[in-house]
Amino acid sequence: MTTKAHPADGAAVRLTKLHKRFGPVHAVRGVDLLIVPGEVVAFLGPNGAGKSTTIDMLLGLTRPDTGGVQLFGTDPATAVQAGRVGAMLQAGALLPDVTVRELVAMFAGLHRHSMPVATAMDLAGVGDIAGQKTQKLSGGQAQRVRFALALVPDPDLLVLDEPTAAMDVEVRRSFWASMRRFTATGRTVLFATHYLEEADQFADRVVVLAGGIVVADGTGAQIKSTVAGRTVSAVVDGADIDDLARLPGVLGTERPATRTLLRCNDSDSALRALLAQYPQAHDIEIAAGNLEDAFLELVAASRQETVR
Repeated sequence: MTTKAHPADGAAVRLTKLHKRFGPVHAVRGVDLLIVPGEVVAFLGPNGAGKSTTIDMLLGLTRPDTGGVQLFGTDPATAVQAGRVGAMLQAGALLPDVTVRELVAMFAGLHRHSMPVATAMDLAGVGDIAGQKTQKLSGGQAQRVRFALALVPDPDLLVLDEPTAAMDVEVRRSFWASMRRFTATGRTVLFATHYLEEADQFADRVVVLAGGIVVADGTGAQIKSTVAGRTVSAVVDGADIDDLARLPGVLGTERPATRTLLRCNDSDSALRALLAQYPQAHDIEIAAGNLEDAFLELVAASRQETVR
């Protein structure tokens, strides 16, 4: 696999003040984004944040109302036609009545400088289902085939929209192992996901979109550092969760199962008070804010700002 020349300004992706409306809905409101070659970027946001619309504009599937899109210094259509971009979209249907091998070979025939069919199938982990008809595939298997099709152009930029949807845990691990092999060659990846642990583990950089605007852009560690306080997790048999919420230093409580979570702005005070009032508390853990906490705080702050 060989990568192609990059533009003089060093940008693999450049989005400039993108806006897109659908009737009264302002789906994307001035998105600016610069991705350099070789970066693996996670694109996060709640439903309706504008992620898929932004990806559609990046790929040239939807025209922005205003703003610009450049991929490797050229427009999306030119970059796609040159085989520099591979995409795996949620809504991509597979051609029926053909085997997986036939479908991948058919796509390879559409590109001048395609990746060898066997290589694409090996990277995507679909060699064991090469002879299966596409309409017989499970949801997870179909996702892996879409990944193989995205790899076929031997792209410099891979764009993935919820790539591990419908995959079980084992297949998701295999998928990301394949992605590591692909990105080790210096390729650029932009992936949208609802699995925040994937963004934290596999992305060099995390971009959070909410309400059609970018509300955070940095490494996972940088974004997690924006979360105030810590979480105390413990098993507190017989304690009323409302009473726990009134402990000093506690901002909020949750009890998703047998454990109680105390979100704190002063975990030391909260822990001392917890043990004083509930000496039976056990299996205690204290954790700094994670990416999910940061994501929820950023989205909530964005919604409050929009209301104002």
